[in-house]
Amino acid sequence: MKLLISALEPSANLHLKPLFDRLGDVEIEGIFSRSFGSPLFDSAEFGAMGFIEVIGKVPLAKKALAALTKKAAECDLVLLIDSPAFNIPLAKSIKREYPRKKIVYYVLPQVWAWKAKRVPAVEAATDIQAAILPFEKEWWKNGVYVGHPLMEEIARFKESVTRDDVYAFLPGSRAGEIERLFPVLRETANGLDGRKLLVVPKHFDVRTTAKLYGDTSGFEITHSAHDAILQAKFAFVCSGTATLETALIGTPFVLCYKAKAIDFAIAKRFVKLPFVGLSNLIFHYEGRPRLHPELLQGECEADALIGCAKNADPDEFLTRSIELRHLLSGREYHIADLIREQADMA
Repeated sequence: MKLLISALEPSANLHLKPLFDRLGDVEIEGIFSRSFGSPLFDSAEFGAMGFIEVIGKVPLAKKALAALTKKAAECDLVLLIDSPAFNIPLAKSIKREYPRKKIVYYVLPQVWAWKAKRVPAVEAATDIQAAILPFEKEWWKNGVYVGHPLMEEIARFKESVTRDDVYAFLPGSRAGEIERLFPVLRETANGLDGRKLLVVPKHFDVRTTAKLYGDTSGFEITHSAHDAILQAKFAFVCSGTATLETALIGTPFVLCYKAKAIDFAIAKRFVKLPFVGLSNLIFHYEGRPRLHPELLQGECEADALIGCAKNADPDEFLTRSIELRHLLSGREYHIADLIREQADMA
């Protein structure tokens, strides 16, 4: 089987390994991490966040869109993962050129947050919409719930609470979010006694780490987010996939985030949700209380973060974490089986 893959985000590439393990012998082309082979475009080239920073990637995106559309002719199936700003135009382009080409969209656009008008566009340009959140079926009426990939990617979950004074700090994986958030987390760490584990992305070299984080004395540096979360009795986590990972593993945490003022203002205008964290949203749509606190922008200060750590109830958190695992374990189809079936039909 030959797949054309479009996986621009680090989180999208994390989902690929367990998928390949289950698919077995598969040839891949497209956009993905070089750790999987020789892509047409390395996903690292697309690293950007925020409404302003993305503008600088437009020329690269146009080049990649044309190249992947052409390459689609040689592939049995197209797999799009997340990144709707790129992947929806790519799906439309491929369908125009090759109307019979099977396209699976995995990790769907978050139409429950904003741009619900994307639903008919995606449904028209793709053959299968693979949902990873249980409440997404409210928007994707013809979607297939494949369960959340984190349930396979996380090797160990807590079965009992951690009592030792160990704290995990996850300030993000992109330069901008680290530079804005880590100074607050450093101040937070100074107000806590015990071990402090700082999760640094493994692809950062020594020079990059020194530039982005500055003074890291007092922290134990680790490249394994899951190990740090497992060891910790409390975690401070930048908004993103890591918050759901922490929730599932079972460590109490606070979601913290500082965006550029203009990005936050734009997002606040268009995104109308009661929470930012995925685990909070999942419980919200199940009619249950939020799982963890969220501190954004000006609220994200050291005293408030320390207060969240001191007020956490690890026993209650673990009970609700186990409930969350059950919610995300159910599925109609495994994504690998879905891909294999569609490729056989192509």
